Amino acid sequence: MSEEQKGRLTMGVTRLYEKVPPDRIGVLIGHEGKIKEELMRRTRTIITIDSTTGTVIIEPASPTTTALELMKARDVVRAIAYGFSPERAFRLLDEDQVLLVIDLKQYVGDRPNHLQRVKGRIIGEGGKARRIIEEMTGTYISVYKNYVAIIGDFESANIAKTAIELLIEGRRHSTVYRYIERETFLEKRKKMRQLWKEKI
Repeated sequence: MSEEQKGRLTMGVTRLYEKVPPDRIGVLIGHEGKIKEELMRRTRTIITIDSTTGTVIIEPASPTTTALELMKARDVVRAIAYGFSPERAFRLLDEDQVLLVIDLKQYVGDRPNHLQRVKGRIIGEGGKARRIIEEMTGTYISVYKNYVAIIGDFESANIAKTAIELLIEGRRHSTVYRYIERETFLEKRKKMRQLWKEKI
């Protein structure tokens, strides 16, 4: 996003548009509209959903609505569109949380059998592989259609993303788990050093 676009957002004159698959519209709206209402309240936005086309329009609810609030609302809409439950998607409202998306078709092309095999490797038997990666990185992972979406802080989400890319490339699960262990250890050590420097 350019500085000009950010400026327009903060002045409250820009709309953001998203597209939600038909099977996710009901999830975004929620029972009696409660999910949509909560998202609007927490981001100070107005959200309009076209149930026929799946188009979602996000606008400022007042002149004081910030660019960050608009973008956070969009992130939550995107996360729900990529298969996350609203409870998990709302984690994106925290300042340090990001949404990363991997399009599996960029890796496997238009080969349905290969796509299913790759998804199976990422999810694992009974969801075991996905659960282990989530627990090791402290992230949430959704495998939806030909996408893998990740919610977490910037460093952890990127570690999870690389781990999933390694699985797509055909690396062993044990190799991938060792990679996560090493990277999370290095990340924790880096944070400890930063905290130590701040104290001195």
